[in-house]
Amino acid sequence: MSKRRTREPKEENVTLGPTVREGEHVFGVAHIFASFNDTFIHVTDLSGRETLVRITGGMKVKADRDESSPYAAMLAAQDVSQRCKELGITALHIKLRATGGNKTKTPGPGAQSALRALARSGMKIGRIGKGCDTNSNRQHPQKGWQKGKKAVSCLSSEKFHFGGAALIAW
Repeated sequence: MSKRRTREPKEENVTLGPTVREGEHVFGVAHIFASFNDTFIHVTDLSGRETLVRITGGMKVKADRDESSPYAAMLAAQDVSQRCKELGITALHIKLRATGGNKTKTPGPGAQSALRALARSGMKIGRIGKGCDTNSNRQHPQKGWQKGKKAVSCLSSEKFHFGGAALIAW
């Protein structure tokens, strides 16, 4: 009888993340949403479609009142940085946003410390920008019920001045 030939299994090298040369940075995008109730740090690829890491301040502390604190944001940013290094991400672009809409457009207390913790943990920081496309001077079209309303903007014109006191005419 002839001997059966058996195939030896080939060893495969499985690596996470892209292949890079020495001294080359691999970028991701860190979306930091800092409200006054919580701080989210969400890292995606450059297109923004694939989520790599998402950690919040509420995942790091037990008390509800501490979710938006700078300490919770710092702990979340350290975990994000550690996971990014495991995946091969060495640099991050930052998109920072606040609650927005008709609420406050100022980022919460965790935004600054999250950004600082990412930088101190060894991640290279690329560009820092706003995460939402709102106008900085807050110009927006009037709502439907306000279309007929006209505000008098020429209070300093001659016909409205009577002895130094301004008179508003509707």
